[in-house]
Amino acid sequence: MFEKVLVPTDFSKYAQKVIECIGDVPGLKEIVLLHVVDATHPSKRGWTRGPKVEGAKIDLADIKGRLENLGFKVTSRLEVITEADVSRTIQRVAEEEEVSLIVMGALGKGRVSGILLGSASTGVVRFSDKDTLIMRYKMLEGLEGATYEKFCPMIFSKVLCTTDFSEASQSAISTIKGLKDVVGEVILEYVVSKGEAQEEIEGYVAEAKEKLAEIEEDLESSGLKVRTHVDVGNPREQITSLATTEDVSLIVISSQGKGWIKQMMVGSTTFDVVRTAERPVLIVRSKKAA
Repeated sequence: MFEKVLVPTDFSKYAQKVIECIGDVPGLKEIVLLHVVDATHPSKRGWTRGPKVEGAKIDLADIKGRLENLGFKVTSRLEVITEADVSRTIQRVAEEEEVSLIVMGALGKGRVSGILLGSASTGVVRFSDKDTLIMRYKMLEGLEGATYEKFCPMIFSKVLCTTDFSEASQSAISTIKGLKDVVGEVILEYVVSKGEAQEEIEGYVAEAKEKLAEIEEDLESSGLKVRTHVDVGNPREQITSLATTEDVSLIVISSQGKGWIKQMMVGSTTFDVVRTAERPVLIVRSKKAA
């Protein structure tokens, strides 16, 4: 399904972990490695991008060689920008290379404690029209400082897929069906976020259960193991809470929902989940939004 993937890297430890996980993307055949040298602002010594460019070429060649040894076709690209920004460059390269998926870490070299999504990742999440996998790692404090625990082993082993029954969110369901050969278990979730009287809320819950049962039947007919959840409350809080409680390996969510706006590539709930979740998140871009 994801034969050609773009992997932006800033060579940070976090980005290196993404490289380690790339082989777990189903159907992967070709990888485009990208590093962007940001020369939009001169340093105190003036324009000193030359050493950065040469160093980046060496690092890209090293990663390219390792991935080729695993059997992948690899293309490396080095972009030096003097205008625009890193996230726009990533989006441009994704279009030029016609990739089916962008895979990147939530954080990079500029990681600040408490920040859960870096600026480049934020830009890609908000404005790209390509499916996007944001990898995230648990930080463990050890005697030798911070280390990272990989989520990549069997990343599709237990998937939480959220839906609001909109046409746009059907894209996420369709993606799950397309990955049926690698997905172990699917948890379907709908969050009731409206209703004042208890009777009204119960009505929404009952309606949601009926609709989820139909989707469950469809997915199970494809050979998938499926469970359903209907929760009540704030969508972002309920989705991230269930992901933690169920210890899922991946959250799959559509870029848009019922309230999508034509000029926005990602809805507020999706962005909030990507920004705060402690799990990898696969954003499936809505065919309608595209």
